[in-house]
Amino acid sequence: MMEGVISELRFAETHRYRPFALVSPETLQVESAQPETSLRADGLIITSQRPAAPFAAVELRVETAGDASVVTGLGSLDGDDHVLTAYDLVQQRASIELRTGGRTRVVAVRNIALQPPFGFAFALCENSVTALADTGDGWQPLVTAHKNIAAFVDFRSAAVLGRFAFAYGSRPRPAVKTRSTPSHPMRRILGRGKRPPASAGDGAPVLGSVRAGPFGMAGVRDPHVVQRPDGTPYVRGRKLYLTMTCAGLGFFQQAHWGVFTLDLDDLTRLEQVAQLYFTRDGLVLGDHAGQLIVDGERLIVAVSSWGDFTPGDIHVRHTVTSRDVLSGVHVLPTEPLSLPTKLGAWDPALTRIGGRWYVGFVESPSQGDRFDFHPALAVGAPGHDYAGPLQLVGADEALHQCEGPILTRLDGEWRLVASDRDHRDYPIYDLDMCRVGSLDAPYLSNIPHPQLVTVPGPSGPRHLMVTFNGSQYAEGVLGYGGHGDLVILEAAAPSD
Repeated sequence: MMEGVISELRFAETHRYRPFALVSPETLQVESAQPETSLRADGLIITSQRPAAPFAAVELRVETAGDASVVTGLGSLDGDDHVLTAYDLVQQRASIELRTGGRTRVVAVRNIALQPPFGFAFALCENSVTALADTGDGWQPLVTAHKNIAAFVDFRSAAVLGRFAFAYGSRPRPAVKTRSTPSHPMRRILGRGKRPPASAGDGAPVLGSVRAGPFGMAGVRDPHVVQRPDGTPYVRGRKLYLTMTCAGLGFFQQAHWGVFTLDLDDLTRLEQVAQLYFTRDGLVLGDHAGQLIVDGERLIVAVSSWGDFTPGDIHVRHTVTSRDVLSGVHVLPTEPLSLPTKLGAWDPALTRIGGRWYVGFVESPSQGDRFDFHPALAVGAPGHDYAGPLQLVGADEALHQCEGPILTRLDGEWRLVASDRDHRDYPIYDLDMCRVGSLDAPYLSNIPHPQLVTVPGPSGPRHLMVTFNGSQYAEGVLGYGGHGDLVILEAAAPSD
């Protein structure tokens, strides 16, 4: 039996836009044409700044062409190792280059004509490296590599990553002779300038500004409001805090987690204020899709283990910290959260209701060619903390593509709301995990999480739904995973 729509709230879309940044502006580490540097014999300029996690980017402005290659990336501080994106201004070729153990490998290459001035960039997301260019219409990926990087070095290792700093520069060509076959043999021309291609004898290229720091996002998804234990949204100075997955340049493992603020007086103003990464087994990972709870002097962190995802191993992890993880860059250790299930689990949602912690989560029997997953709810004993022991209240095993559960109040009652792709609706459950209806809101592409939040407005409470869609970024080059747009809906009563 399918229950009808409940609650007087009827949501309609009011805002849709694409958060995008290669280098996250609020956590910038290098921003200068000539930062404090050292110059290596190979022409690579090594800055004094290191990435905290294998999610990093370097943007370089190329003002004029020349008889050289421009390079961006990471260089070792204790030798001549590097991982770089390079653009040969004479051969008009973009490539990805890895040097380890005294050997240089060109792991990916593409012929493509770029006419200065243009931006050229390096992005590392987990062990995926991407070369990008901006000729005036925004950053576009040129070529990417993952397996040919991970086969020789693991940048997730804290010991390995600690050897490298942000780097850039120019050097005479050819940097490396290679027999690599271009991944795209057809030459394209990006840019609107009419300057002819560079030729030998033009001299060194003129480089402009450089920016480097943590990788930002190619889109956002999995929004979850930062809250107090009782479900009150965390707001500072008319800015609503929320966490979101920062879509990376690749699949789940290439994404990571961030903290954002949304200006309640201008819902088009979204600002990333923190970058969060997680450690286990000596690796720094981009776990994501979780929740932060501000509980007095402590902050509860619950997150899904997508950072090293393999089918059958996905689970929820957690930690408690006194750090102000609502700003800055943080690398946190976590441990598994003991949920009452033997199946895969993700998307934790925690709230203390009536003196007991309720934990919504996704329960997943399999993560094969078509993932199978459904919402579930657990509860702790009165007086116990969120970590348990927890008892299963129930799970909707009749659904197979339903995730994104949140705990929220609707019409004065606590409910668990989720998102069901198969039926394209938002099922609503009571705290006994009995379905009581559906949310009255348009269903977007992908599986839009129904993050509901009530905030003060100029004429009374405003009911918002912050979510996302499945709009991809450069899927033809990067594959699936670079979604989505941020979508905001607002509710009006039927009489409005």
